[in-house]
Amino acid sequence: MTDKASQISALLAPTVTSLGLELLGVEYLPSPGGAVLRLYIDLPAPAAGEGDGEASRAVGIEDCEAVSREVSAQLDVEDPISGNYTLEVSSPGVDRPLFNAGQFQRFLGESAKVVLKLPQDGRRRLQGRILKVGDGAIVFDLDGSEFAVDVDNIEKARLVPDWAALGMAPTRPGKGGKDGRNPSGREARAGSKNTDKPTKKPAADGPNTAE
Repeated sequence: MTDKASQISALLAPTVTSLGLELLGVEYLPSPGGAVLRLYIDLPAPAAGEGDGEASRAVGIEDCEAVSREVSAQLDVEDPISGNYTLEVSSPGVDRPLFNAGQFQRFLGESAKVVLKLPQDGRRRLQGRILKVGDGAIVFDLDGSEFAVDVDNIEKARLVPDWAALGMAPTRPGKGGKDGRNPSGREARAGSKNTDKPTKKPAADGPNTAE
């Protein structure tokens, strides 16, 4: 995450936790026409030794709307962003973003796409299996070789879904309107427009189920 995104994430995490949810991370995308502030939320991961008590439940549109309402009110008071911006609250989806070492640790053995802040060995982008996490670095398997990346040098990262294992093998573009990325379209998202004098009324802009 950027420094701004990290600052906002630290500010909003307690509010999201108070709603029984986890703030996975924040994306802050500034632009001349107005920034986008995107929050990814999920159910808290089970503690070690606990069962999947909430495995049958997934983040839904109601969760996203509740977070959007509470966070919007907090942002109005704290005012960490100057100018106009759009707030989006979303479930992570099957190609979930990864924001910290703990999240990489949770998905050891899975494949991820990563964009680096600074090039490393001539690379700014890479895709590989997550081998291990430790000492402030993530180690990936790239074509049979280990490739270690400092956590602080990761700009953004996402899991690469195993579509076949999910029973959602990708189809070619133009076939039934699907392009192979999240073909089931199942993701919960709520958004609200924040202007200099905003009206805080969250509106659903995505399907009402979540991955």
